[in-house]
Amino acid sequence: GYRLAGTFTDAADPVAAALVLQGSGKTDRNTDSRLPGGQMLRGGVTRAVAEALTKAGVSTLRYDKRGVGASQGDILRVGMADRRADAHAALDWLAGRVPGVPLLAVGHSEGAFYAAELAADGAVAGAVLLSAGARPGEQILTWQTAEITARLPTLANGIIRLLHIDVIGSQRKRVAKIKAARGDVIRIQGFRFNARWFRDFLAYDPVPVLARISVPVLAITGGQDVQVPPDDVAAIGRLVHGPFEGHVVGDLSHLLRPDPGSVGPRGYKRAVRQPVSPEVLDLITAW
Repeated sequence: GYRLAGTFTDAADPVAAALVLQGSGKTDRNTDSRLPGGQMLRGGVTRAVAEALTKAGVSTLRYDKRGVGASQGDILRVGMADRRADAHAALDWLAGRVPGVPLLAVGHSEGAFYAAELAADGAVAGAVLLSAGARPGEQILTWQTAEITARLPTLANGIIRLLHIDVIGSQRKRVAKIKAARGDVIRIQGFRFNARWFRDFLAYDPVPVLARISVPVLAITGGQDVQVPPDDVAAIGRLVHGPFEGHVVGDLSHLLRPDPGSVGPRGYKRAVRQPVSPEVLDLITAW
């Protein structure tokens, strides 16, 4: 019952067609997102991937998720099942526009979950999983909280120690509140929050999905990613049954830009001034 808006780019004499899926949050078809206060973080991951694929002879479709950009719906009431259904609908649309060629799914971060599901269901001939996790959502959240906290500036860490702030414990309390909530939307520290999606993510386990994949898979994660464990690339390789190629690339962050200082999310505004890693794009198009 919702209309999704996106960008379809048809390559000349395409050798394949790819559905390109963005990550979590209020991200549009390009992986650009609006931050609190109205500023835009121009992540550009899915746009860069789509443009590289088009040059390699692959037609692409990417779309604004429900309630973001030009798509209809309410982002605060969308769960993972909705996003999964939207991905299937978009793939069906793409198959109708580019018949007779292999279909591929390319997902970044949360989008990699849906790309993997499409591959597990046999809906695509191959999948690219960028910055993908291979453990339950709650474990990923605990891991990233510890990693990000460890990388806070010295002053911030000093204040945390001085005030005896238990960052992990505080996170557990927020998680417990979200789990206990029954509505789609709750308020946390004055902000409206999508509790439905968060509950879905906490409970989501990609392992059984990955274990059902028999088509070729390419997995790439940055070596300085602090939002998903880079070690999960190897885990994906052990789980899937089709041909597998995996890469942990140098000093790249979750947004696939250089992060030699391992700063993490607090450095994203500066990092996105650089393009998405050409090495990553070359790995995708070569595959």
